Amino acid sequence: METGYPIKQHGEESVLVYRFIDIFLICSVLIITTLLYVEEFSSLYKLILCVVVIAYFFAAEISGVYHTHKRTSLKQLLLTVFTSWFICIALSLVIGFFFKVSESYSRVVLGVWFLSTPIFLMAWRWAVFVLPKSLRPDDCYRNKSIIIGATRAGFLLANELEKNKHIDEKLIGFYDDRTSDRIEQSLGSIKPSIKMLGNIDDALLLAKHRSVKNVYVALPMEAAKRIKQILNAFSDSNAHVHIVPDFFTFDLIHSRWKNVGHVVTLSVHDTPFRGFSSIIKRFEDVLLSILIILLISPVLLVVAIGVKLSSPGPIIFKQDRYGLDGRPIKVWKFRSMRSTDNGAVVKQATKGDPRITKFGSFIRRTSLDELPQFFNVLTGQMSIVGPRPHAVAHNEEYRGLIDKYMLRHHVKPGITGWAQINGYRGETDTLDKMEKRVEYDLTYIQNWTLWLDIKIVYLTIFKGFTGKTAY
Repeated sequence: METGYPIKQHGEESVLVYRFIDIFLICSVLIITTLLYVEEFSSLYKLILCVVVIAYFFAAEISGVYHTHKRTSLKQLLLTVFTSWFICIALSLVIGFFFKVSESYSRVVLGVWFLSTPIFLMAWRWAVFVLPKSLRPDDCYRNKSIIIGATRAGFLLANELEKNKHIDEKLIGFYDDRTSDRIEQSLGSIKPSIKMLGNIDDALLLAKHRSVKNVYVALPMEAAKRIKQILNAFSDSNAHVHIVPDFFTFDLIHSRWKNVGHVVTLSVHDTPFRGFSSIIKRFEDVLLSILIILLISPVLLVVAIGVKLSSPGPIIFKQDRYGLDGRPIKVWKFRSMRSTDNGAVVKQATKGDPRITKFGSFIRRTSLDELPQFFNVLTGQMSIVGPRPHAVAHNEEYRGLIDKYMLRHHVKPGITGWAQINGYRGETDTLDKMEKRVEYDLTYIQNWTLWLDIKIVYLTIFKGFTGKTAY
């Protein structure tokens, strides 16, 4: 007998409704405005409509318009909608300018469309957020919630329910069978202010009298038997019961739900670059690497000549590094040393290192030696932004010394990264420095967004190319 069933993500049906309404509004505003002003919805207007709709959904996907409406404030949501619309309009204007078709359109029609559409897009979202709350009585049971289990997971949930005003739920308090002494002992150093209202039987009585709508069971994962008993007891009520898995005992690296057939799994160590996000990341890398290579081509030529004249040897040094998923790659650098270490033992460059040439010291301090890595980005071995690649010998050394060190390789190595703009660039002569670099790298993986990449690239221009520890 089949016992597993696929678990749907909450709100996935509403995402389709949001998309449909947005398409309807974008199309309707243009069609109505065109028919009223020029009295004909010609193929030119159909073309720009298709371009704008496609551009809007790309921009909306990047900014998370359809995936954050359940966990963000109304102000933030409206801002992301406006930003997405602004991006797609800017893109359509650029396309119209380069193809010299902008004069074929009525400026009045486009002006009204461009200005009024975001008002409609934001207005109906405002209505969805505000009207249901304003029409509902304050004492309505539908928005009342309780938490069973005074645990860390329970307190984190309580904090979210209380601080996020856009969440349409009112937390009544906690219920737990344990005494206050046992609760304090289990929490250790955590001393939250909690509102204990009674034991689990009291909570069950509350649910049976329809005094609360949502019941969150936040007991630890090892209490599976007790959780099952609670679920069976609350099945005799009309309350909506939710389990709060205590995943906070694990260090999650960009976790996500995944259905394997009818079995639901949660990834603990994963990459942020799957599906559409991987396309965005690759587009970013190709676009920026081509632009940068074109801009720095004179610099590449000058540095190549300088390396050739500074000492005998090749201009480009190709060192073995670990790439995505630990696969070996060849990372390009302008040669800055008289010797080229690439074996089982690689000594990090230090201050006054005799292996470094005078010209090599200059290009290392200014990061000019790393410019050929933009070709690694173009070929797909590296990214513009990501954890800096270390020599294979250093990887093998530090993976045994630093916890979660190899998780850096869940993304492509980068030319610059979060660690570099925070001061962890160049020599890591102590273990704690490397630990901090890894910590920043994992923080980047956990929190990746396109905007974070743009921020890192911007900050690299001002403080990422030089450093006191870059020898």
